[in-house]
Amino acid sequence: MILIVVVAVATVSGALACTERPEAEPHRAAPTTAPQEIGTHVGVWRQPEGLIQTPIWPGVAPDMAGMTQPPESVLTRHTPDAIGGTTSQAVLDVSVPTMTVFPPKGRNTGAAIVVFPGGGFRVVVLTIEGTEICGWITSKGITCILSKYRVPGSNHYWNPECRCSITPDVPRALQDAQRTIRLVRARAAELQIDPDKIGVMGFSAGGYLVAQTSNIFEPAYTPVDAADRISSRPDFAIAFFPGHICRRGGTMDPGLRVTGRTPPTFLLQAWDDPVDDVCNSTLYARALDAAEVPAEVHLFARGGHAFGLRRKESPDTVWPGLVETWLKGIGVL
Repeated sequence: MILIVVVAVATVSGALACTERPEAEPHRAAPTTAPQEIGTHVGVWRQPEGLIQTPIWPGVAPDMAGMTQPPESVLTRHTPDAIGGTTSQAVLDVSVPTMTVFPPKGRNTGAAIVVFPGGGFRVVVLTIEGTEICGWITSKGITCILSKYRVPGSNHYWNPECRCSITPDVPRALQDAQRTIRLVRARAAELQIDPDKIGVMGFSAGGYLVAQTSNIFEPAYTPVDAADRISSRPDFAIAFFPGHICRRGGTMDPGLRVTGRTPPTFLLQAWDDPVDDVCNSTLYARALDAAEVPAEVHLFARGGHAFGLRRKESPDTVWPGLVETWLKGIGVL
């Protein structure tokens, strides 16, 4: 196993970011040239022009009987530091989970990464931890698949009303994550990717989905078609400032059983993260080490939470080079 600890200094991002416990038939969007309206508005999130957003289930998503929630809506905020624009978006009340494929730019390496944005399983933060990340991934010749999974309350989450953590009986976000990986692998030829080079990358709550999909291989739902006979195990895993792994008393989530089947993993977090305690990464790193899973761990002295790609002057945003080097080292690139 490889274990690397990097200590650096950074600042906290003020962009639209994830929110967690303080201990988140295919259709094509109509192109628009109008500026995005600030605020929360009912409607389905629109993927970047020219791309296709596809529902991942052939009908109603599983285990939705008796579920009632408002229609999907999109929160747009003004963020001058956004990459390629001045706004950022998050989506609320997702009942129809989707995946959006971003094809590689230039040479196709055959690798693919499914991206799980954060949001505390209350929202899905689709700009800073989604579309902007896919822009970097595709620039490296890797296909990016952006997951818009079900929220709210779709996995272990912090409830501000009772000031307690709640684990739902049905992990709908995990269902969506597993299904997305299976669909990508089932469509490998169509997407021109290697079915043995499909990884996952997640941020905050999405980092927890990375840990879950890296260790829970049995379907968290009743199979619905042939795609569900295909493995959902990622070939490599990347988790940034993950949450939900470290539980009360500094113990690890009992639902995560790290074994030799867990894929090679890259972890990155800041010690001063005010949202997800660094124990989420340190506990998971110890479990990976105990199972002799190849892992690389970068812990920054400062950096806060949800730093994405925007703060170019901050040491914590050197992560793209670190990830690229790691991907080359494990034979993905």
